[in-house]
Amino acid sequence: MGHGPAPVRRALLLGLLLCGVPLAAARAEPGIRILDLPFKVRALRGPRSEAAVSVATSGLLPIAGAKVSQQAGDEESAPITVVWGDDGGAVLSLSEGTVSVRPIGREAVEGLTAAETPRGAVPGSRRALSGPLSAYLTGRTRAPDGSAAAAVLTIRERQPMAVSTDPKPVPVATVTVPAGADAVFAPLRPRLLRLGDRPALLASTRPGAETGGLALIERPAGDPGAAWTVAARTPPQPGPPLKIAGIADFSGSGAVQAATVSAGGRLQLWTLHPDRIEAAGTAEGYAAGAGDSDLAVTAPAGGAPELVLPVAGRAEIALVSAKGALHERLRVPLPAPAETGIVVLGEGAAARLLVGLADGRVAVVAPDGGKP
Repeated sequence: MGHGPAPVRRALLLGLLLCGVPLAAARAEPGIRILDLPFKVRALRGPRSEAAVSVATSGLLPIAGAKVSQQAGDEESAPITVVWGDDGGAVLSLSEGTVSVRPIGREAVEGLTAAETPRGAVPGSRRALSGPLSAYLTGRTRAPDGSAAAAVLTIRERQPMAVSTDPKPVPVATVTVPAGADAVFAPLRPRLLRLGDRPALLASTRPGAETGGLALIERPAGDPGAAWTVAARTPPQPGPPLKIAGIADFSGSGAVQAATVSAGGRLQLWTLHPDRIEAAGTAEGYAAGAGDSDLAVTAPAGGAPELVLPVAGRAEIALVSAKGALHERLRVPLPAPAETGIVVLGEGAAARLLVGLADGRVAVVAPDGGKP
C-alpha cells in the first residue's frame, strides 16, 4: 500500500475507517527531566518504605497522611518519595503530573536513616511494616561464600489490649524464624504480603556459596496462636541472591506473584501458594541496582502491573510486562545508568517514575508521554 498512488492510499484508509478497523495510535515519546537538587543522592526510598511513611505521619511537612493498612500483610505506604545524600535531603511528591521538591534538614535525614534499621537489626538492613506486624533481619552472620548475611528473621506483632485509663505499654509478641535447611538470609529487605487472606512474608535466602533462593514464611491457617515457620522455598538458584523487585498479580491471573532480579541480570517470576512457590517465567539482561535499593512496580489503569528495571550494561530502564510471556513494553534511555533505585508515584497515565542515577542525580520519567 505504501507504493500505490496517493488517491488509492487515501481511499483504502477511508475504507478502513468506515469499516471500523482501528488504526494503531502513535506512541507518545517518554518525557525525562532531571530534578534540581543541591546534593548528590545516595539513597532513594519509595512510597512503601518506612522513611516515606515516617515523613508523611510525622508532621514534618504538610503532606497527606500515610495509607495505613487495614489488614496485616498489606504494606503501609505514603504518596511520597524521600531522597538524601551527605549534604541534605528532600521529599518528592506528585501533583497533577508534576513532581515537586521540598527540602528537609540534615537532622531529619539522620533520623530517617536510623529509624529504618531497628535496634538489633543487621546493620544497613531495612524493616518491613504492615499494621501491627513488622519484620527485619537479625543475627549478623556470614553466607557460605563469606558475604554478609542474617541468621534469622525477627517478626514482631503488637497484641490487642483492653481499653484502660492507665497508661500501659502495648504488648508485643516477638518470634525469630531461621531460614532452615542450612541456609541464611541475604541482607535484603523482606516483604510482607497477603496470601490466602492471611499475612505472609517473603525473604531472600542464601542456601549455598553460589546459589540464592526465596523462603515463604507463614502461620498455619485456623490457628492465630501458631508459630511462624518457613512454609515453602524455591530450589537453590545458581548465581547471586534473588532481590525481590515487587509483589503483585503481574500475569493478571488472580494469583499473587513475586518478581526477583539478581546481580547476574536474571529476572524471574514466581507464583506464590500457601505451600509452594512455582517458577512462572525468566528473562535475562537486567540489573538489580545498588544494594537494597528499591525497584518499581507500576499500576496501569485497567491493566496488569508492570516492572520497571534497570537494563544491564546500559543507561536505560525497561518496563516489563508478564501478560503472556515476560516481555518488554518499553525502554527509556537515561543520561546515566539507574543505580540508587527506581520508584513510582501515581497511577495510570499520570504516573511518574523517579530514577536514582549513578552520578547522584534523580531523573523524572513520564513513560507514556506528558510533562515529567
